Amino acid sequence: MFQAASPPFRASPVTDFSANTAVSPDCAVPARSDKFLATVPFRVDISAVLDEFNKLTNEATGRENCLSWLDKQPSRSVVYLCFGSRGSFSVAQLKEIAEGLERSGHRFLWVVKRPIQEHLGKNQVHGTAGEFELSSVLPSGFIERTKERGLVVRSWAPQVEVLSRESVGGFVSHCGWNSVLEGVVAGVPMIAWPLYAEQHVNRNVMVEIMKVAVAVEQGRGDGFVSGEEVEKKVRELMQSERGTEIRETILKFKEMASDALGEFGSSTKALSNLVQTWNNN
Repeated sequence: MFQAASPPFRASPVTDFSANTAVSPDCAVPARSDKFLATVPFRVDISAVLDEFNKLTNEATGRENCLSWLDKQPSRSVVYLCFGSRGSFSVAQLKEIAEGLERSGHRFLWVVKRPIQEHLGKNQVHGTAGEFELSSVLPSGFIERTKERGLVVRSWAPQVEVLSRESVGGFVSHCGWNSVLEGVVAGVPMIAWPLYAEQHVNRNVMVEIMKVAVAVEQGRGDGFVSGEEVEKKVRELMQSERGTEIRETILKFKEMASDALGEFGSSTKALSNLVQTWNNN
């Protein structure tokens, strides 16, 4: 129903009962009891508080930078690349993506997470947060060469707000269902690049059934995608007849999603019926 709390702490416009909960059980606080408080030592780790404050400050700054940059770009000109909160790549794969984007000639906003350690396997789902230098994981001179038409950010971007910007014309997604729904609600055509689990099934739905995406060709076993393939699919989505057809299709889905979330829409009714069922029990 809501996105997990992350800056800027806004609810997602997408209603999805299967995705996240508004409150984690870890957040439960016992009722006040003087006897209880008297027997439990109370200590504040100020370093942890400062670390969290600095993290939120950095993310807020990154948010403003992303949105400000997007607002300066032409309509439907930017390809947004983000692979979820836990998806990451090897340095070799990051360099292929960079080369593909550079050769495509299109504008881009790319969220890069800390690379995986090659010996731990592909597309790890943990440990993607943390500081690292973008220049150490991307081709030499890439950021400087593409600075007039590209923006690379570390770890996080305000995805719902990014997708809603007029300048965003394509979305390279890991096919996580939350991201798929956010892309549909925003009416942004997609390039499907699944990493693990049910995302491969989601890709088939996006490409074969909904027809709102093109899929990258991935290597058997390792899922590796070449720079040539990245370039090919970006061009296909952004400047081909098929890309135009996908854009028209997803705009129809956007209208349907808007209707479903309206006052008398199917999603609104479903939520109302669920609440009524809870109240009756």
